Amino acid sequence: MNVSSSQTVNGTTQRALRGNDPVRLHVTTALAQVIVWPFILIDLFMLLVYLRRPVLRAEARYFLFAQTLFADSIFLLLTNFGLIAYYVNLLVPMWFCIPLCIVMDALAQVSPNIILAMCLERYVAVCMPLRHVNIFTPQRTILIINIIWLLSFIRPVVDLIILLTYIAESYFYKMTSCSYEVLLRQDWHMLMRGNVYILKLVFTVLILCFSYGSIMLVAKRASGDNKQAASKGQRTMLLHVLQLFFCTLEAVSPFIEARILEMRDINLFLIVRYFDFLAFHIFSRAISPLIYGFRDEKFYSALMYYACCKCNHISSHPKVPPQQWQVKYPNNKELGNTQKR
Repeated sequence: MNVSSSQTVNGTTQRALRGNDPVRLHVTTALAQVIVWPFILIDLFMLLVYLRRPVLRAEARYFLFAQTLFADSIFLLLTNFGLIAYYVNLLVPMWFCIPLCIVMDALAQVSPNIILAMCLERYVAVCMPLRHVNIFTPQRTILIINIIWLLSFIRPVVDLIILLTYIAESYFYKMTSCSYEVLLRQDWHMLMRGNVYILKLVFTVLILCFSYGSIMLVAKRASGDNKQAASKGQRTMLLHVLQLFFCTLEAVSPFIEARILEMRDINLFLIVRYFDFLAFHIFSRAISPLIYGFRDEKFYSALMYYACCKCNHISSHPKVPPQQWQVKYPNNKELGNTQKR
């Protein structure tokens, strides 16, 4: 596909994204705002709780979890900006669109990469508990985070380098409705990107199978408290697998949308496009805080502590349960005398 034909397809796609029904456009955009902003606020609140609790910052798994909250919050904000830009038919210059697409693509990769690191952290915690403290030290965890962010930016930067090899300088001053397709102007480039994604998916599946299988073996052999810890690690791994599954569908959805667009059924394309946006861009980002943050006892306690404005503070002095008042103090007079003394 040459550049001119790619521009024609891109223009058709941009017009299809808006559709011909202004009422539907208003409703879908408003509904997206109602759904997106609660998740953004939840992520930001969880991130604030993490930053204010030193006991959470001391553990590697919470540090990794905070990175997903940070990346997902920015990704949701930028995605919502893109949705509003389509709603108002905003055209931006290429020199602004390309860096924005690079950042969004990198952020989309950060969460699954972090989740994969969290799977390995659980594997070490369950299968090598004595070495866990030495392997996931704060310094090494920070190094892992930096490597993950660097790897997440490699693929979009490579796409930019390929784009620079066959476009003119005037390309950066064109106005466009921003989407990642502006970096993919050749068929072979899109095919190469798809193959790289498949290789990464195979590598991820192998790591997940190895980690989950090892944890299952430990759960079968363990007994008592060790068996309970292994079973909990096994359930956590299943949640991570579910998260990665939704992230995988998010990466596959553009290929499905492209095939539907070739059918020239604009209404069906709009429905599928909007469903993909809600299911794979929004809800897949909401799974992490909802099923991991709220499920973890320590993190959940910290959330409730700040959500209740620190009203659930437990006093260090023991209190007599209400049901034992009549046993300890048979009548109110004795209770009153005791309080006076």
